[in-house]
Amino acid sequence: MNNQISAKSNIGGHVVLFTLIRTVINSAYRMVYAMQPLLAASIGVNLGDLAVALSIRSLLGSFSPFLATFTDTYGRKKGMLFGMTLFTLGMGITAVLQSFIGFIIGASLVVVGNGVFIPSMQSYLSDYVPFERRGKILSITELSWSMGFILGAPALGVLLTRIDWIAPHIVLTVIGLLLMLIFWRIIPADTSKKIKQPLLQNLGLALRSAPVLAGVAASISSTGANEVVNMVFGEWIKDSFGLAFATLTIASVVIGGSELASELLSSLILDRVSKQKAITVALIINALSSLALPFTKQSLTLTLIALSAIFISFEFFLIGLITLMSEVLPAARASVMAVIIATFSAGRVFGALFGAQLYQISFLAICLTAVALDVFAAFFVQKIYLTESKK
Repeated sequence: MNNQISAKSNIGGHVVLFTLIRTVINSAYRMVYAMQPLLAASIGVNLGDLAVALSIRSLLGSFSPFLATFTDTYGRKKGMLFGMTLFTLGMGITAVLQSFIGFIIGASLVVVGNGVFIPSMQSYLSDYVPFERRGKILSITELSWSMGFILGAPALGVLLTRIDWIAPHIVLTVIGLLLMLIFWRIIPADTSKKIKQPLLQNLGLALRSAPVLAGVAASISSTGANEVVNMVFGEWIKDSFGLAFATLTIASVVIGGSELASELLSSLILDRVSKQKAITVALIINALSSLALPFTKQSLTLTLIALSAIFISFEFFLIGLITLMSEVLPAARASVMAVIIATFSAGRVFGALFGAQLYQISFLAICLTAVALDVFAAFFVQKIYLTESKK
């Protein structure tokens, strides 16, 4: 009982700590995209090899539900700590092995660890924050996604360019260990109601739910749309405007700033309007921006505006979907959230596998694919709405 009172009374401090932890993890994750050409050259591989590595990373991340669902039975704190352990271990392995294989192993553990930490964290907060206020709280934690791009990725990029590609992984290993210690001391053991049944039964309960399946389809489609653009925008900027560390850093900051704006916007809007309608509008904006992007190559300013619109709308969609899905099946909340987080990886597998191949055809092919996937996502979002209304 005391732990429950402590968790509720300190929820603001816990949100700050969770956001800091996710910022560190997201910095490691997003550095690869922002500095993709430079990272490939530093490791000594080509972009095709790096794309295969990212595909493996995303594919393994898709299995996170099988690890995260145990928090419905054994507690959210243990789930979050397990995710942080996997992240720190991944960074440490990369730093020690100092090879492309080590990079693949480390990057994969980061994604799996993130896939365990996020649904555990979201379930922890959802246990203590009512649905009417949850959009704002979850939006605050999503600030970590943009901060990882605005601050983390450029900072790690400096280490990469001025020292070597191992340096960022050493720094992240040390930070990971420190955060684990702080987390263990500050976060109380949660007292949320747990499901006393086999872990796979929790997962099965989630996967038999019609709104969960609709959310899965919407998530895979939208994430795939974003990832095909995400995989090649750095290369496209290089081809269109010339490669420079400064150019890629500017793009990272602009995109991160756009996502930051989206996270702040979602914290103000999502709890005031229909979440289904809000994220449908976001998908429409995303599709139109993707369609416009190939026609901006004559102006870096227009390119950055179009990219900003894509990332603003995509981030708004994700936060809205996460908030909505957190209430679809409260009895197996961590399992539901783990499935949704895993679908982000599944969508990224599509982008990693086909982004580079589509780019060989044309950048327009990339963007038209994104538009089509956004349309599919919008269709399935409406199915979540209809099913929830019947419920």
